Amino acid sequence: MQVKTPDIGVDKATVAEILVKVGDQISENDSLILLESDKASVEVPSTVSGVVKSILVHQGDEVTEGTALIELESGSDAQTEDKAPVKSEEEAAKPASSETEAKPVTQPSTSVSSGATSVIEVQVPDIGVEKATVAELLVKVGDEISENDSLILLESDKASVEVPSPVSGIIESVVVKEGDIVKEGVLLLKVKTQGGSEQATPANENTAVQPVETATTAVEDETDTQETVSSGEQEISVPDLGVDKATVSEILVQVGDRVEAQQSLCVVESDKASVEVPSNIAGVVKAIHVSVGQEVKQGIALATIEGEAKAAPKAKSQPAAQTASVKTQSAAKPAEQAKAPVADSVNKLSQEQEADNAKVYAGPAVRKLARELGVILAQVKASGEHGRLMKEDIYAHVKQRMTAPAPTASATVAAVASGLPALPDFSAFGGGEVKTMTRLQQVSVPQLSLNNFIPQVTQFDLADITELEAWRGELKDGFKKQGVSLTILAFIAKAVAHLLKEEPYFAGHLADDQKSVLLRNEIHMGIAVATPDGLTVPVLRNPDQKSIKQIAIELGELSQKARDKKLSPKDLQGANFTITSLGSIGGTAFTPLVNWPQVAILGISPATMQPVWNGKDFDPRLMLPLSLSYDHRVINGADAARFTNKLTKLLKDIRTLLI
Repeated sequence: MQVKTPDIGVDKATVAEILVKVGDQISENDSLILLESDKASVEVPSTVSGVVKSILVHQGDEVTEGTALIELESGSDAQTEDKAPVKSEEEAAKPASSETEAKPVTQPSTSVSSGATSVIEVQVPDIGVEKATVAELLVKVGDEISENDSLILLESDKASVEVPSPVSGIIESVVVKEGDIVKEGVLLLKVKTQGGSEQATPANENTAVQPVETATTAVEDETDTQETVSSGEQEISVPDLGVDKATVSEILVQVGDRVEAQQSLCVVESDKASVEVPSNIAGVVKAIHVSVGQEVKQGIALATIEGEAKAAPKAKSQPAAQTASVKTQSAAKPAEQAKAPVADSVNKLSQEQEADNAKVYAGPAVRKLARELGVILAQVKASGEHGRLMKEDIYAHVKQRMTAPAPTASATVAAVASGLPALPDFSAFGGGEVKTMTRLQQVSVPQLSLNNFIPQVTQFDLADITELEAWRGELKDGFKKQGVSLTILAFIAKAVAHLLKEEPYFAGHLADDQKSVLLRNEIHMGIAVATPDGLTVPVLRNPDQKSIKQIAIELGELSQKARDKKLSPKDLQGANFTITSLGSIGGTAFTPLVNWPQVAILGISPATMQPVWNGKDFDPRLMLPLSLSYDHRVINGADAARFTNKLTKLLKDIRTLLI
């Protein structure tokens, strides 16, 4: 059998290292070849046990999904050749069952009866490092999976690897959890496989059991295989669209139509956007269960498709002829798809979008989900470590698109622009050059645009920090010797946290019904940090429960992680108030934007020495400008003025915090 390049999440990859040689005896899930793209390294595992018969690629070769890498002589082939060609059914059953017991992961045996089940243990394969961390569980107990579906994402400090399933079945148990450190051989999860027509359909007793894909390239002596093998009827249901319900606006196929995998079947619309629902298999439409105008929700059956497997070879065909046939079929597919009334969602992308997608850091399982939901990866905001796209990001993007303010599904940028017209043509005025914004700036656009729906007001004030700055100057050298940078921001964060306890509405959120306010039990403060790529806002946890020294240490750590691009998704989530500071950049005041779903944000401008009247004469005082922006639906103007006034008094005499 041949081991081929799986879906590795990119258009092409390079053979970085060949991990086996001809004649090597390998076990199932042993790594065969190391593939590298510009984003990650992936080791391709063997799906069966056996001996390496030939290596079909060389180090440095570029490969794509489906490229043949290694030819194996499986253990079942060797057993068949050594033994007599004719055996009774009982004799044939014994070695098969014993082999199943001996190996935790194996190909289903031909002796498994129609109703029999077995539990397969999936372990950590050789991932090229001593240990790795479970970064993401891609399945849960009860999920139905197919062979080679990704199960778990493992990450080391060098690469990310998705562990595939060696069999089809149902997840019976998951042994590990996110954050666990594992190494080769550690049990990850158990898969329950169901015996039946999919597992035992050999025509002859002396024919080795191999997957359907392998059968298309092997030479068979006596077979009566049909031209096309039916894989049964399958219902296509409404996926998770991110909204409670939607309306079927258009049905794109008819009963009797032949559809390709990922071809759109119908269009469903909410009051804000539309999404095309694709078929996850190729086949013939046997029934359509919905009508135009019908309201549907997740799980409702849309259509029944009678699936078809790939074309199998006819009797006594030679490998060369089979290869030519397969190439002819694959070459004919684009023409077929071009004639189809509805194109595959991938084919709808422009070359520029496809190039952008190739640069996105995402695994095969996430890319598969994106294709199923018609999502352009380059438009999705990533929440995973090191900017990795997660499944939750895809669902969140679809939900946002279905509920976005501007009624358009064709371009997210148009939705964000809130109805602004297209740019005029500047070619008559010297033209211009389009410069792509940084990734951080791009993903900030939708969030910043939400401010268009917040009635925002800004309250300005001045805080006398003369004594506070003098005290900070006395402490600064001692802190510096301990490796701690003591900035004025640490004192401000402590004072604001204390004040938010007295004024909880400033750390609350306007409820969805817009008739009540959600008051938070804890204070988590966003601190805006400027990086070369743009502004990011890591979260300082529970500053009200920490000393000024602890706050200073954590502020330094968060700022460094932001500049080094090492912030985790958790570091950016859960804030209910934000402080943004211009530091010593300049300016006298500004109006910071409220960061939804928060209702207030405090802006700090550079402090300056100013003459302040003391009743008799003017004293030179160090004055700190404060700019408090707030959501007027939740915060009254008088409350905002009282808040900044209290804050100025706390900063003028920080000892007030002790009272």
